[in-house]
Order: sequence, then C-alpha cells, then structure tokens
Amino acid sequence: MDVVSDAISTVRTGRPASNRVRVAGSWATRLAPYEGAGFHVVLEGACRLVPDGGEPVRLGTGDAVLLPHGTGHLIADVRADAASLARAAPFEEWRTDGPARRPASDAAHRPSSEAGAVELLCGKYRLDRSRAHPLMRELPNVVHLPNRVGSHPELRSAIDLLGGELGGRRPGAGIAVPSLLDLLLVYMIRSWMAEDDTGGWPAALGDPVTATALRALHADPAAPWTNESLAAEAGVSRPTLARRFAALVGRPPMAYLAWWRLTSAAALLRDTPDSLAAIARRVGYGTPYAFSHAFNREFGTTPGRYRERAAPPA
Repeated sequence: MDVVSDAISTVRTGRPASNRVRVAGSWATRLAPYEGAGFHVVLEGACRLVPDGGEPVRLGTGDAVLLPHGTGHLIADVRADAASLARAAPFEEWRTDGPARRPASDAAHRPSSEAGAVELLCGKYRLDRSRAHPLMRELPNVVHLPNRVGSHPELRSAIDLLGGELGGRRPGAGIAVPSLLDLLLVYMIRSWMAEDDTGGWPAALGDPVTATALRALHADPAAPWTNESLAAEAGVSRPTLARRFAALVGRPPMAYLAWWRLTSAAALLRDTPDSLAAIARRVGYGTPYAFSHAFNREFGTTPGRYRERAAPPA
C-alpha cells in the first residue's frame, strides 16, 4: 500500500452513495453538515456552490468539487438570489433520480436540451475521522477542480464512466458504481495534490527522501525499523533524513511510525474479526500485552473496548 491509499483506507467506511439529478429554472438545495465527505460533478450546465462560512464557487460543465470534511453547503442555480437561497429545500426532499426528471415541486418539465438545464452527479463517502491521516486533515474545506483542457485526464475519465453507469441500468452496475466512486475519490485527492503548492503533504510526497521513507514505513510497518535502517533505505544519512522528514511530515520518523502502527491497528479492529494477537503482529508488536499497553496509552481505552465502540450497528 502507498501513503495516499493508506490515508484513504483508514478513514473510509461503508459504501459511498450517489445521485444523478437534472434540474432547470430557478432552484436551490441545502446539504447539511455530514460525518463524511461530499462531492458534486457538473455533467451539464453551470451552478453555484455556497459552503457554510465560505465564499461562493461557480461550477461549470465538467467541474468537480470535493468537500472532504463534510461542510454544509448550498447548491443553486447561478441566478438564484438571497431569498431563493434562504428557502433552499433539504437535498433529501429535493433530489430526483434519473437524468431527465425534475424535482416534484416543479410543475413544468422542460426538455433536456433547453438552455439553463443543469445535470449533477452528487454523492457522499462515509468516513471515520477519529484517527484521520494528516494528509486527509490537510485537505481544505472545498476542493474545486475546474474542467480545463488537458488537466487531470484520469479524473475526467472516471467522471465519464460514472456518468454513463448512472445514466442507465446496465448489468453489473451494483459493483461498477461503488468501485468508480472510490476511484473518483482517489483521483480528486491526486488532482488536489498535483495543484496544491503550499500543503505540507504534497511537498512530503514530492520530496524523494521523505517519500521513500514514507513508502517503506507504509509497505511494512511491522518491520523492526530504526532511524539508521530507514535512512539507509532512503539513501541518506540519519541526520538528513531526520531533518527533512520532521520538517515536511511534522514529526520524527519513529514517532510517525509509532502513530501509524496504532492507527492501522485501530482500522483493523474496526474492519476485521482478527484476534488481538494477529493484529499486534501485523503492526509490529511482539506480544498482545505490549500492543494493548501502547494502544491504551494512545487511545485512552483498550483494544477490546475500542472494537466494541467502533463496530457498525447491527
């Protein structure tokens, strides 16, 4: 596993959900804050996104937007005024499935080719933020990825494939759609990293020394790593690794490793039936006792109690 895959997999829970919605005329809908991440892709037309406490963002055809921290927001017609925004209906009441239908509150149905029609792909990812990787925490409240010629071809392809799957009831869509939604999340985060020139984690993964060390730790967290062996893996001296790693990641290599081992263990406790002994071995602890002691020190609870609380409802 690589760092980005691990950062996503430790917080992803359950299955993503999505709706394809087509509207025209004057409209506005509100999505409440959510314990997960939301996204919108504009398949046709243009609209406006207004995040709680943030500046409006105009979205055009082919634009994608990710709200990785579940920020509440409005989606509206570009011409909607303040009064229309104040009357925005909750998304759960407003949404319509299918590419050629409109909200039930609209009496007239406009043809799909009419100017002003907007088609959206809206969705949510369920996330467990209790031990989110710092890469995920660093994402801004709104990640806007405009549709520019030649930019992010993988993201564009995923959008096209997903729109096609949701536009018709094809055999195998029950597997294809969740898989494409997972791909969409990966590509949106990749695209943000490619465009962000100020974030610490894009810089960390762009630095050859730090990136090599991170890949090694994530590939085999159970290995008996030391500062010396990790520096040798990265091809630099121990002081060079310590300086560059701490500056970009925010903590020394061995402190990051200890945190990542326990974060990985928490995900295994949540998502697998593996025994404490098996999980201890997978994350680099020699005995269940040593693992339980470190886990309790980090989380303030035992692994068994953590598993009980983290288990999904029956």
